[in-house]
Amino acid sequence: MTQSLILFGAFDRHNFGDLLFPHIVSRLLPDRPVDFAGLADRDLRPWGGHIVKSLSSISADPSTTLIHCGGELLTCTAYEAAVMLQTPEHARQAIAQYEADAEAAARWAAEVLHTNRTMPYVAGADSGKVIFNAVGGVEWPLLNSTRQDEIIAALKQASWISVRDHVTQAYLKSAGVAVSLCPDPAVMVKECFDDVIQQHRQKGEVAEMVQTFPNGYIACQFSAEFGDDETLDQLAHGLGKVCAETGLGVVLFRAGAAPWHDQLEPYERLKQKLPAGLVCIFQSLHLWDICALIASSRAYCGSSLHGSIVALAYGLPHVSLMAPQHINRPSKVIAYLETWEPEALAKSVKVEKVENALAEAMAQSKEQLEGTSVHLVKIYKESYRQ
Repeated sequence: MTQSLILFGAFDRHNFGDLLFPHIVSRLLPDRPVDFAGLADRDLRPWGGHIVKSLSSISADPSTTLIHCGGELLTCTAYEAAVMLQTPEHARQAIAQYEADAEAAARWAAEVLHTNRTMPYVAGADSGKVIFNAVGGVEWPLLNSTRQDEIIAALKQASWISVRDHVTQAYLKSAGVAVSLCPDPAVMVKECFDDVIQQHRQKGEVAEMVQTFPNGYIACQFSAEFGDDETLDQLAHGLGKVCAETGLGVVLFRAGAAPWHDQLEPYERLKQKLPAGLVCIFQSLHLWDICALIASSRAYCGSSLHGSIVALAYGLPHVSLMAPQHINRPSKVIAYLETWEPEALAKSVKVEKVENALAEAMAQSKEQLEGTSVHLVKIYKESYRQ
């Protein structure tokens, strides 16, 4: 009997890392039938993703293996998941209606997701084998005890658990769950898909950006949380000084178009704050175009963790931006970088420090960056083999 395989995660919406995970996990698997599952039926192929089925619609049996493919799955609540599966307009309506009413939000999320689980991206072993591959959960302390208990119960049924940062590992250890550390699956992007990425470098918008900035460019991204005028002024000041000193341009791109991710409007305002001709806004939301844009850059600067990871996979300098609203909240970016990267690069920075951070990052030798990348690929392969 052929064993069925379910790859499960938040790749039912547009987010850079989530779209990338199932590609990498499936590329490394033996040749077997695979279902790609999320919480909703979606077709993400126009953006480089997969046809995704809702997990509730897939039949599982004792021969089934379900792999949580990666990402901050452990602490994504039902309400958050439901909002991020909406159109932008429907998301705004839902937030306005439910944000201040937790009970109503929970009822609405259960209706949208067709499940009463409060942490819906954490699947238990109802039948078959369950694996958690390099997942994260740095906001564990923000969950109530009911949600934490639901996660612990599912984890204790799993056949294998790895997490991607030491913060999540420590929280789970204190809850009585032993887990391994494993880098994020995106460290494998160059090894698994460099041929695809090289094809996308040679055409379309990526080739246009390379031609527009013959001296090179900084691939820059930030979420909508950076959209206030003061933050944009500080970012424009830092980026403008770096570009004046290096001759580089700036290409702004979105790493996620789902609600609570990136928006074009703040990019347009940032562009107006910088000298004409210095900035281009990259329109494509295709997974491999985004990878190719980063791979073709001289440096990455942004709030997306996977922007940093893909940059590192290509031996490129990278700086992580810290949203002003998140300074006192647990940060998955800081937790990950402090776990896996050299101390000099293992921190997110406030926007007012972007100039110095980029200068420091670009002073790193390519050999050092590539050495870190090779090291993480080796660790990931060993964890995956296990």
